Amino acid sequence: MPNASLAVAARLPTVPAMSANLEARISSALGWLECAASRPRPAFSSSFGAEDMVLLDLIVRHALPIDIFTLDTGRLPEETHALMRGIEQRYGHVFTVCFPEAQAVSQLIAEQGSNGFYESVDKRRACCAVRKVQPLQRALAGRGAWVTGQRAAQSATRTALQALEPDSRPGVLKVNPLHDWSEDDVWAYLRVHEVPVNALHARRFPSIGCAPCTRAITAGEDVRAGRWWWEEPGGKECGLHAPAAQPVQARRTPVLAGEQGVQPAPNSEGVLHGS
Repeated sequence: MPNASLAVAARLPTVPAMSANLEARISSALGWLECAASRPRPAFSSSFGAEDMVLLDLIVRHALPIDIFTLDTGRLPEETHALMRGIEQRYGHVFTVCFPEAQAVSQLIAEQGSNGFYESVDKRRACCAVRKVQPLQRALAGRGAWVTGQRAAQSATRTALQALEPDSRPGVLKVNPLHDWSEDDVWAYLRVHEVPVNALHARRFPSIGCAPCTRAITAGEDVRAGRWWWEEPGGKECGLHAPAAQPVQARRTPVLAGEQGVQPAPNSEGVLHGS
């Protein structure tokens, strides 16, 4: 009997198959990934959501030199762990797992209990800081690029998202290769390439985080409405994507490893991707 974590996108929302528009989106995303790969020790942090599975497949399929890691907060749904096992079956050992520090978690629980995050935004952010933000800080130390699966259309907090952004961590360039993708683009890619996905997607969980902080959404709700559903939508971020002071401006020159510029390198025809 096949592993449930290997449910493919064909079982999920029905969208068009490969189109010229999708091909252009893929070409653009690859350009931005190549941009990230040109930086020192680039890394992709994956929660194994739908967008992140697109990026994981692209990175592995094209053998891009980008490290892949995930943050296991200790509160993930079993479906996410099942998908992690399925990814290893499909792609091999392509990612590493980062955990929060045990002492920090113990102190957090001593201060606010196991589920104190329901009581206030400050307590929820404190939990995210211990379980997600601090492990991310350690994982990104010494890296020049951080690839994320963020899309501008995901939520009210991401409408101004660009492909390239400075990060609040000095020296780290944030690269969002799918910034201009629609949800249909994401699912079309997953269907065409039969990429394994989280089984929760089929149960109306378009955005999946920790189990206690994620619920299914209803028809017409924002795709991230199920995250921290007890909070107002305008501030529903965990702190992983803290904004930096200045935007990054892409320029039409190739990027050299370690250089501060951020324009993707041209392809074999001399055409710049992602511009």
